[in-house]
Amino acid sequence: MPFEIIRNDITTMDVDAIVNAANTSLAPGGGVCGAIFHAAGWNEMQRACRAIGHCDCGKAVLTEGFALPATYVIHTPGPIWQGGSQNEAHLLRSCYLSSLQLAKKHKCKSIAFPLISSGIYGYPKAEALRIAVQAIRDFLVQNDMQVYLAVFDRNAVLLSEQRYRQIQQYIDDHYVEQMFCHGRMETDYLFQKRQLREQQTLQSEQSFMPGTSAEDDLLPFLPSISASSEPAPVSKPKKRSLKDLVSRLDDTFSQMLLRLIDEKGMTDVEVYKRANLDRKLFSKIRKSSYNPSKQTAIALAIALRLNLDETKDLLGRAGYALSRSNKFDVIIEYFISEQIYDIDEINEALFSFEQKTLGA
Repeated sequence: MPFEIIRNDITTMDVDAIVNAANTSLAPGGGVCGAIFHAAGWNEMQRACRAIGHCDCGKAVLTEGFALPATYVIHTPGPIWQGGSQNEAHLLRSCYLSSLQLAKKHKCKSIAFPLISSGIYGYPKAEALRIAVQAIRDFLVQNDMQVYLAVFDRNAVLLSEQRYRQIQQYIDDHYVEQMFCHGRMETDYLFQKRQLREQQTLQSEQSFMPGTSAEDDLLPFLPSISASSEPAPVSKPKKRSLKDLVSRLDDTFSQMLLRLIDEKGMTDVEVYKRANLDRKLFSKIRKSSYNPSKQTAIALAIALRLNLDETKDLLGRAGYALSRSNKFDVIIEYFISEQIYDIDEINEALFSFEQKTLGA
């Protein structure tokens, strides 16, 4: 998968390069920086950094990984948050792009980042994540590299409270109640809960209080982050004729995929980039004999901006279906029903609800 947000300790990741959220003097620090020095070998890493001496904010330098699983460590000093008026956004974006270009120069095929500047440097996590994802996405438009954003806990990925509630309510309506309709009697609790939700839907959107803090087990959610600068408009679902459906019954997954790409007026590159797929994997999918995973098939449906009917049809060609008894499937159905086709936003939601993310 070209880009993935994962919950992991960056010092244990087996990638070509990991990124250290460094200080300008490249001295050992706390947080991620201290953990990397410790895991690499304190003395060896300190000597290597002293030999370089200094790195400006937003720039990047490279050392060996020493005892780390990673071959290299790329050190990049992030900006200290000062309210946003000191060019912090540009400098933070530069940290990611400088690191990626340095990794590319050293022929790295995989790299893992922490969420730079979001710790003791005080950068607001939601904004730091937005900048990180956009910078990585912009790089991947022209380059192929496996990029991870490693977060130590799920609180680093922030969703708006309103979006989280919308998804949670959709899950409750289409997943929780579904579990109680297979010959089982609905409990009084669920009946009362449903009544309460129905009353809440009568209230205006102004009753939402975005500033209210969520419960401890509810993760906030980030606004939409486009995988490309200008997303194409989403067209309304078109009704398909019986003749058209019957004539396409024998299409394989790849045949239907290629036909849809042509019908949507999109290029192969545009589709696999929007689907968060590797070019080599997409080449395999184009062959009739290859059957993709369910996550990959759904990612392609998202990239093509298929409506729910078209998505189910495409999945069926690979032997899959969307189920109301599967939380992952219900979340996907929510986004398609809402015509939200930003794969990064969808993956952030899946990550927050502890589901597998889309892509390879």
